[in-house]
Amino acid sequence: MSALLRLLGRRLLQLPIMILGITFLVFFVMSFSHIDPAIAALGEGASIEAREAYREANGLNDPLFVRYWNFLVGMFQGNLGTYSARQTPVLEAVGNALPITLQLTFMGLILAVVFALVLGVLAALYRDRWPDKVIRVFSVGFLATPSFWLAVLLIQVVTLGAGLLPASGKLPDPAEDFGGYLARMALPAIALAVPVIGQLTRVVRTSMVEELDKDYVRTAIGAGIPRPVVIGRNVLRNALITPITVLGLRVGYLIGGAVIIEVIFALPGMGTLILNGVTNNEPNLVQGVTLTVALAFVIVNIIVDMLYVLVNPRIRTV
Repeated sequence: MSALLRLLGRRLLQLPIMILGITFLVFFVMSFSHIDPAIAALGEGASIEAREAYREANGLNDPLFVRYWNFLVGMFQGNLGTYSARQTPVLEAVGNALPITLQLTFMGLILAVVFALVLGVLAALYRDRWPDKVIRVFSVGFLATPSFWLAVLLIQVVTLGAGLLPASGKLPDPAEDFGGYLARMALPAIALAVPVIGQLTRVVRTSMVEELDKDYVRTAIGAGIPRPVVIGRNVLRNALITPITVLGLRVGYLIGGAVIIEVIFALPGMGTLILNGVTNNEPNLVQGVTLTVALAFVIVNIIVDMLYVLVNPRIRTV
């Protein structure tokens, strides 16, 4: 527990520095945008005087670092600016869209972890026999399958062809219609999870094979400890270190992939929000969504770092 607390303390100390770096990078890159926020807010028909008054009122004529400082102050006060002619707060739009993206990412993550563990362990236990060969073929195929292509294929086959699961329409409230919610989220989650299943399955298999070949496994089995007990208590736990490392990197892919999948399946998440920001020339909205997704990725990786110690307490330094 002390190792976990020390690691958590280090990561929490590093978090403000990472947040500062992310915010500066996002703000600096967005400062090169050719989109005029005054035109985006007031419309093409606004007069030159009205545009200049808008820029002056919102500090757009200030130097870059002054604008960045004002942005930081506003961010820590819960203000990411507004967008559209109705002056809708960006934070409000992000607050409505982010839960849907997180739900989709979580469902894809659960599917990926469950299937990868089962397939990877089976492949290792039946090494070089037909189950292993079949699983390896499918894992390579899954790994090579782009999520966006699979999403379109699922819509064509499952929704339009078989009429089994919906691919569009309003997302039901899980508290009122949990079955309808799962049906609406099933295809996006599958499309998101399949490539990750392919990669994680191969990593789990390799880690399991390496652990199964170690002396302590043969010693434990030779001492009379049942093989399932040795595999469950020792081999699997020790073999999870590398898959967790890979999973931490793939969580970023899942978040980014969810943004694209949401657009294909018309889910009102961060992907749809950032698409609206780009197509409607809303730099504040694009900036807010990008910043939120980047911060989510950083926080998720800190959580993954915590899992290292939980899975293997021998890890003392990171």
